[in-house]
Amino acid sequence: MLPRLTFACLALIGAASVLAEDPEHIRDIIYAKHDGVALTMDVFKPAHPNGAGVIKIISGGWKSNHNGINDGTWPSHGYTTFVVVHGTQPRFQVEEIVADLNRAVRFIRAHAADYGVDPHKLGVTGGSAGGHLSLMLATRGGPGNAKSGDPVDAQSSRPDAVACFYPPTDYLNWFEPGDNAVGIGKLAEYAPAFGVKARTAEGRATLGREVSPIYWAHKEQPPIYIVHGDADPGVSITQSLRFLAKCHELGATCEVLIRNGAGHGGWAEIPQDTVRMSEWFDLQLLGKAPARPFNFDQSAQPSTPALKKTAAPKK
Repeated sequence: MLPRLTFACLALIGAASVLAEDPEHIRDIIYAKHDGVALTMDVFKPAHPNGAGVIKIISGGWKSNHNGINDGTWPSHGYTTFVVVHGTQPRFQVEEIVADLNRAVRFIRAHAADYGVDPHKLGVTGGSAGGHLSLMLATRGGPGNAKSGDPVDAQSSRPDAVACFYPPTDYLNWFEPGDNAVGIGKLAEYAPAFGVKARTAEGRATLGREVSPIYWAHKEQPPIYIVHGDADPGVSITQSLRFLAKCHELGATCEVLIRNGAGHGGWAEIPQDTVRMSEWFDLQLLGKAPARPFNFDQSAQPSTPALKKTAAPKK
């Protein structure tokens, strides 16, 4: 039997090991400046990095603040994590926020080597408005300006994979076909986020298309994984299902996992859904196949009564 002192020493060593595994937290890195505002991100560097990065968008109703920065999830899976805070509405409108997030991705790519990350292995994640912004990057992100004197602007803003929760995808058909929610109807309280364009029917029609990922989906977009509750009272499950159908039509890689009876977040299985998202990033960014394969068969049946899965084929 080991003496008490040995056990105490082992306990201290174990505690020190746990502390040593905590990710390095680098705060308040400025990725953009305009209108008298500095936009920042925090970086979490894991103790054992896998060479890939996850960009986590902090956004709810297109409001973003530093109180949401607390990330040990993705670093625990080996991912260097870039937690991005964007300008908050009503001072910043949705179009401006999308532009700033494009800048954030470009900034991360330009400085990838500084954080030990492969610039071609970047995933993006978020929930609700953060999910919408993730899909905007996936569908509308693209090459930088090679002639720009700014090395950041020369980088691509398209991520290499996406995994997100309950994202809005079509503001022109919010719950039912023709249900325009560009600052009216069910999203009337968010009118300031859409700006002056949302004050006329013509402006809403134009803006709704501009900021809806479904109208910009294309075959070359990065692979996308979505988790959505089918009882979500804020963002209808039809948002994800219509987006999935569009991806299927285009031959783009997309999977939607539906949580039966779940609302707008807060369900008990979110931790395991996040683990599944890490497996998605492992597959798409690192080529590491999960123990339980992802389902790209449109006709596949649910694996359990609690889960209903629909997927577009992988091309």
